[in-house]
Amino acid sequence: MLEITDLHKSFDQLKVLEGIDLNMNQGEVVVVIGPSGSGKSTLLRCINYLETPNSGQLKLGNLEVDLSQQNKEEIHQLRQKTAMVFQNYNLFKNKTALENITEALKIVQNIAADRAEKIGLELLEKVGLSDKAEKYPASLSGGQKQRVGIARALATKPDLMLFDEPTSALDPELIGEVLGVIRQLAQEGMTMLIVTHEMGFAREVADRIIFIEDGHIIEASEPEKIFSNPTQKRTNEFLSRIIS
Repeated sequence: MLEITDLHKSFDQLKVLEGIDLNMNQGEVVVVIGPSGSGKSTLLRCINYLETPNSGQLKLGNLEVDLSQQNKEEIHQLRQKTAMVFQNYNLFKNKTALENITEALKIVQNIAADRAEKIGLELLEKVGLSDKAEKYPASLSGGQKQRVGIARALATKPDLMLFDEPTSALDPELIGEVLGVIRQLAQEGMTMLIVTHEMGFAREVADRIIFIEDGHIIEASEPEKIFSNPTQKRTNEFLSRIIS
């Protein structure tokens, strides 16, 4: 489904991603781990053009893009095929949970209001928030806000969902409710690329783990091999520090 070749991204003189190659199959869950500042979030943001890559090739389904000379139509198509769940929710504060989900359906996809509302209510039920439809973000917990964010991402029926550290802003007791929703999506066959520091969750839900440092993929393998017998010394050092 996804094929990235020789992706590069710099901010002025700072090289953040250097020659990233990544393939994903439909229905696969790939988890990206690595130290802070290694380029994990930038990789996700380059896939749907929240950041503009410097160069590389990207293929998503039947769409092929030369990242060094993309056009507005290609960017629009990429964003239609992907959906991002953000670390800090990015909900509209002046809109209810339901309105946060239906806004894009009505404005971007021109779906009638009653149909958009039906979709929104179904998705709120899916993430366990059917009783919060008329609540504003200020009255929701962090975990509830993130579940609304996931429902909003699901509304556009993306081919690929991108999760950028979806639990890092949450209190520890709220993490489980969000991971539970992502776990359910994995069981349903949703294709997902997830950046997370939750190593236990990564080991459980991922089909493949990718370790990134300094803009390079250091190692990529199935979870048991990464966690039990990594081939690269740097991977082992990283995991030894964060897993007690």
